[in-house]
Amino acid sequence: MGDEQADLRHHGGADKAIHAYSAAHYPQWVRDLPDAADQFRTGGFGENLVVDGATEADLCLGDRWRVGQALLEVSQGRQPCWKLNIRFAVPDMARRVQATGRSGWYFRVIEPGQIKAHDHASLEERPAPDWPLTRVNDLFYKDKLNRPALAAFAALSGLPDGWRNLAERRLQNGEVEDWGSRLNGPKEAIS
Repeated sequence: MGDEQADLRHHGGADKAIHAYSAAHYPQWVRDLPDAADQFRTGGFGENLVVDGATEADLCLGDRWRVGQALLEVSQGRQPCWKLNIRFAVPDMARRVQATGRSGWYFRVIEPGQIKAHDHASLEERPAPDWPLTRVNDLFYKDKLNRPALAAFAALSGLPDGWRNLAERRLQNGEVEDWGSRLNGPKEAIS
């Protein structure tokens, strides 16, 4: 077993060091997609860390969590991509993940350390309590051109460049970027 990313252009790096996913989402997916129920097993979303007792509603951008011996910081939500469609054999899975907000999130590592199964997680710092990941998901996928919220988001400290640039482009252009290739993938991947 190792820690590899299949797509180094879109995955990995300091801001995406650890992908976390809520354990609470798995039973919801089974209820939503009973024909694909056997696909929804822990680790199925490619996460490095399965979190019990918290969802995107409970975590804010910039939160610092002590997990085991490591100190982790919530860096960004996950933008689902077309590879989920293939992984789960559900043609619109990435769109479903985006629409439900059950996307998971990424941590950057502030202090490395060992994390073991069932380690306790404790919140050590919350610099942006107004920015739970549910709000970020709503801003990017529902209330997409909310100028005051986009400006406030872009001004957040510690925001990854890609997310800041995305908010700034929307502010500048007054348009939402095309999600087609991210959610649907190349035509040859779908056929």
